[in-house]
Amino acid sequence: MHVGMAAVFQNPGKARADREVYRNELRLADLAEPLGFESIWGVEHHFTDYTMCPDVLQFLTYMAGRTERAQLGSMVVVLPWHDPMRVAEEVSMLDSISGGRLILGLGRGAGKVEFDGFRLSMDESRQRFVESAEMLLHGLETGYCEYQGQFVHQPRAAIRPAPFKSFRGRAYAAAVSPDSMPIIARLGVGLLIIPQKPWPEVARELDTYRGIYREINGVDAPPPVSAGWTFCDPSAARAREMARRWIGGYYLTVLDHYQFAGDHLTHTKGYEYYGKMSEKIAQYGTDKVIDYFTDLQVYGTPEQCFEKILDVRDRVGNSHFVGVFSYAGMPYDEAERNMRLFATEVMPALKKLGTAPAAAPRAGEPTEIRALGF
Repeated sequence: MHVGMAAVFQNPGKARADREVYRNELRLADLAEPLGFESIWGVEHHFTDYTMCPDVLQFLTYMAGRTERAQLGSMVVVLPWHDPMRVAEEVSMLDSISGGRLILGLGRGAGKVEFDGFRLSMDESRQRFVESAEMLLHGLETGYCEYQGQFVHQPRAAIRPAPFKSFRGRAYAAAVSPDSMPIIARLGVGLLIIPQKPWPEVARELDTYRGIYREINGVDAPPPVSAGWTFCDPSAARAREMARRWIGGYYLTVLDHYQFAGDHLTHTKGYEYYGKMSEKIAQYGTDKVIDYFTDLQVYGTPEQCFEKILDVRDRVGNSHFVGVFSYAGMPYDEAERNMRLFATEVMPALKKLGTAPAAAPRAGEPTEIRALGF
């Protein structure tokens, strides 16, 4: 199994200077390659302290110059917020700088504060994503972009520096809404899984995605990439306590950033599934939802962390695991201990694993948890 790490640049409550957050996150990213992580990932978000990385490709370009072997993953570039022609140029440039080490992750976004800040309607996001992704992916294979759609109007233009290596097999898209699965399959890209809903539900959606992918592309879909908020500690009791504190604290920032307590997503085109999440939060209460999200992530002793990742692999057949080791204002020393212990005690065993075929949804999953719809 390929093992990577992600930096997310959180500063909840502005508890520190943003510059200090960057200094600490970059220190962790610098440790990734020496510790044996095979990839470094970044995420894109804007305007809040939820994630202060407004340009994930810029961050990855910086890391390309500080590393020799590590692959560089975007988790994700949010296409509706960009001119896709510029994205094509930036992606090709980073791939040239890094010697072909980019793993391209794409998404459509779900933060109202971000769409509002860019003066864009969320109702248009799915179609903007599809048109931008179609143009971008075709352009990276042919060396030029050309597209006429509802939102994307691009006369033929060359991508320079020219792409020199295919992105087939190293392009992914994130999806939460089940309606996005057929779209990702038709685009011919892999699936990036961010754990936030029941694994049996994920497995059923994967079956849909894989069937459509095979029908349209004539080959099997690539194994997915799965990420996980991770806390590794020698003590199981302390790991659980810290997971509740830090992973639970991270999910509080999710609820705040995406405004899940409101009902705007219920009435936004293409986000009806997210609207159901707001309903479930109101039904079950914030504490229960936070506990549920925490238990989907990876925490415990090294042995427990390995078993949790193995369980995910058995369920979805992922080929990559990307750990997030610093989040929710966690002190730097704690994040470094977390990351080093995982690298020393868990990662070697993970690297010996292959990709497991995804299992069918398991019987006996708690019906109450399934009803949360996450």
